[in-house]
Amino acid sequence: MAESVPVRCPACRREHVYAAQVFPCACGAPVRPPLVPGAPPVPITHRTWSDDWVTVRCQACGRQDQWPHPELGCPCGTILRIIVRSVASGPSTNAAPPLHIPLPPTVPAPRPAFHPVTIRTARDAVTAAGLYLKWLGYRDVRHVDPQGGAAVGLHAPGLVARVEPSTRRTTARDVETLWLSALAESAVPVHFSLAGYAEEARFRADTLAVPLFVLDLTGTPQPVNSPADELVTAGIGD
Repeated sequence: MAESVPVRCPACRREHVYAAQVFPCACGAPVRPPLVPGAPPVPITHRTWSDDWVTVRCQACGRQDQWPHPELGCPCGTILRIIVRSVASGPSTNAAPPLHIPLPPTVPAPRPAFHPVTIRTARDAVTAAGLYLKWLGYRDVRHVDPQGGAAVGLHAPGLVARVEPSTRRTTARDVETLWLSALAESAVPVHFSLAGYAEEARFRADTLAVPLFVLDLTGTPQPVNSPADELVTAGIGD
């Protein structure tokens, strides 16, 4: 049984139970980042690539590899880093990311499991978002030229999406701009962010019904508001 620990979000005090994801060692044995019971999670307000990985030793062969730190997206919008015991430095704010969110059992024809791509670069983040949109049912997803900054646009019939692959938190103005662009094209707006969302951005997205997703380092987008939950549940059909 996978190791799990209780996690309380320091922002909204919501309780969660986090289970460490299993990674495959080169020897074939399962590897789980060792969680530190009782250690409070750390809200992620700034990302650096070097801080997003943790060294874990395989108990079967002794091999040491780097795996993504564990992150848990709270519905309040806060991204939490779960504390694990790193081989290199003892207790660390690294760990394995949350497991893929399954579709509800009431869906008559669930989609196959989403197969993510590990995010190591900004290009990987855009690729992961595009794959996820295709998994949701959008066809002919294509890149559009960025309109300044690091954000990248993804368009499909009936869809206008924005991917923020930098370490900058998404703002309310970013959400409003995306919503206006989608409104002009009678399309659905969807936003992906690597670093998460400012509180005002969450509020504006809820008001405008813009689905928000946070990208974890496994490349699996995590919904962070109700419109995103609804999009994951329903998809767009055939």
